[in-house]
Amino acid sequence: MPPVPVLKPREVVKTFERLGWEVIRQRGSHIILTKEGHIATLSVPNHPEVARGTLRSLIIKAGISVEEFLAALEK
Repeated sequence: MPPVPVLKPREVVKTFERLGWEVIRQRGSHIILTKEGHIATLSVPNHPEVARGTLRSLIIKAGISVEEFLAALEK
């Protein structure tokens, strides 16, 4: 499994948007994303950087692999 990069919140949100997720609101310092037909919501912290462990957790919660996320990031 490739290492998860440290990214800015905007990069993380844009990548999830490419994968079909949609920003529904921002409450405080977290950006909330949903996807139709998916039970989970993703909460991306709007901090200077998203920690590797947090990003890995979001990727798992989204039901995709790290490789799929990295491929969408490079688009």
